[in-house]
Amino acid sequence: MSAPAEDTLIVVKPDGVRRGLVGQILGRFEAKGFVVKRLQMLTMSKAKAEEFYNVHKGKPFFGELVTFITSGPVVGAVLSGRDAVATVRRMVGATRSWEAAAGTIRGDYGLGYTDNIIHASDSVESFTHEQAAFFGKTRG
Repeated sequence: MSAPAEDTLIVVKPDGVRRGLVGQILGRFEAKGFVVKRLQMLTMSKAKAEEFYNVHKGKPFFGELVTFITSGPVVGAVLSGRDAVATVRRMVGATRSWEAAAGTIRGDYGLGYTDNIIHASDSVESFTHEQAAFFGKTRG
């Protein structure tokens, strides 16, 4: 018996959009078997970015996160599949691109710490908050 589908959120950051990697990144998740349930491109306002990253408010890197994520368009997607949160996090790789294993998205495409191509929810609770912050609270 297989586990029920779970949802998670990824956001291709401005560096990934600028470099034309959105299709390749989404394709990796689709090839793995995930279904794209929602997809949107937008440029985050400072207020939206602060809401999105509010878990990091007060940390030294909070301002840098907000500045970077608002520096250009991003693409957010809700992905659905078995063990989505954990599997997507494994596919994304370590936050510091230079520590991410080859074969992971950050290991293959990332160039730095903040400019690491992609954000992925780290728990079901984070997904709930982040997808509401990204897509708005009116739609589920």
